[in-house]
Amino acid sequence: MSRPQAVETSIPARLDRLAWGRFHWLVVVALGVTWILDGLEVTLVGSLSGAIAKSPDMQLSSAAVGGLGSSYVAGAVLGALLFGWLTDRLGRKRLFTVTLIVYLAGTIASGLAWNYAALLAFRFVTGMGIGGEYAAINATIQELVPARFRGFTDLVINGSYWIGAALGAAGALAALDPQLVPPAYGWRLAFILGGLLAATALALRRHIPESPRWLMTHGRPSEAEQVVAGIEFRCGPVMPTESLPTIRLRTDVSSWFGIGLRALLGRYRRRAVLGVCLMTAQAFCYNAIFFTYAIVLTKFYGVPGDRVGMFILPFALGNFAGPMILGRLFDTVGRRTMITATYATAGLLMIATGLLFVGADLSATGQTAAWTTIFFFASAAASSAYLTVSECFPLEIRAVAIALFYAFGTALGGIAGPLLFGMLIGSGERINLFYGDLLGGLLMLGAAAVEAAIGVEAARRPLESVARPLSEVD
Repeated sequence: MSRPQAVETSIPARLDRLAWGRFHWLVVVALGVTWILDGLEVTLVGSLSGAIAKSPDMQLSSAAVGGLGSSYVAGAVLGALLFGWLTDRLGRKRLFTVTLIVYLAGTIASGLAWNYAALLAFRFVTGMGIGGEYAAINATIQELVPARFRGFTDLVINGSYWIGAALGAAGALAALDPQLVPPAYGWRLAFILGGLLAATALALRRHIPESPRWLMTHGRPSEAEQVVAGIEFRCGPVMPTESLPTIRLRTDVSSWFGIGLRALLGRYRRRAVLGVCLMTAQAFCYNAIFFTYAIVLTKFYGVPGDRVGMFILPFALGNFAGPMILGRLFDTVGRRTMITATYATAGLLMIATGLLFVGADLSATGQTAAWTTIFFFASAAASSAYLTVSECFPLEIRAVAIALFYAFGTALGGIAGPLLFGMLIGSGERINLFYGDLLGGLLMLGAAAVEAAIGVEAARRPLESVARPLSEVD
């Protein structure tokens, strides 16, 4: 039997030794815009739900508004699976361009929708683009950012979702102001502006190279060498390569999909269980609350629909503050301790807030303050779920793994959550909504227990030591 074609390389070590530079800021800005766009989209639907429901060509019930959220999430699930597979097969750079274009087309079309059925379809397409982005972008970030910065960077980028949420809240206030925009067109303009923001990111992404790690495992080592040399040039002086550890990788396999799935269900089965638990809990918690946030404020607290953005804005800023303030601890204290702590704290606070809501002990301001406190921790927890599934599996199937866990967790927690909470809110009974909060809190506590038991300590470790590449040979 002939020996497999392989190459010995120090490329992973060369990427990890780099000082933080302008190149890494470019990666953060150009790729991190995905989460800003997702936060913008979700917040717009929440903040504009009242205006959309009352639009002459829509006339939607609470359950129908929840259906818009579920359609978006369903599209994200399909997009993650389809584009995640293509990302591992065709490359990171190609797919993070395609997925952004899909998103751009979907959200502009949403603003032009002529009836509810069309809006549902266009929200589905928008979700497909964002779902595909999650797989392509998370994989790229993990493979380009040095190990010692990986946790903080990933949490902050994922947390930038809430910058988009803040922009969405502020944009909704402007879009719903009849002195600025006619009521029938305000919500449409907001969606179209989201597409224009995505268009600016396309220009920045032209300067992001293909992942050298992906090139190495797909028979293109010379291209990988050129990319790394270019990154080193942009980041400044580096130490000689002779003293760096090397790794031998096969270069004669074009697709690792089948081999990777067998590894996922075999060698990495415990990590698969961990990923499912973390992703499902955070998806249910987030989507259930946030897709129905505006309806709770308007139905139970009498907040006018055009003022909902004022309550979402501080909530969004608190969510971004969580990963920013706690993020560095995931690289210093460690993954397992911090993930367990943030999930457990968020779960306990969610249940406690639900009890206060049942007793009518909170005003609209108090409810917002309670939710802001919960999601200060839950935001860091949710970001750490993406960090976990991004770094705990081999690089050859990294995007597929991200897609699978995102899709599974989102399908269980994200599609069911908004529909369930929409029906609970529609009942008009506070106790019914509490049961939903209780379920979300228990899921977060369960995920914390799983992390404490089988979590992977990946802080400051090279990706290749966290999960050995399938292409590595001795």
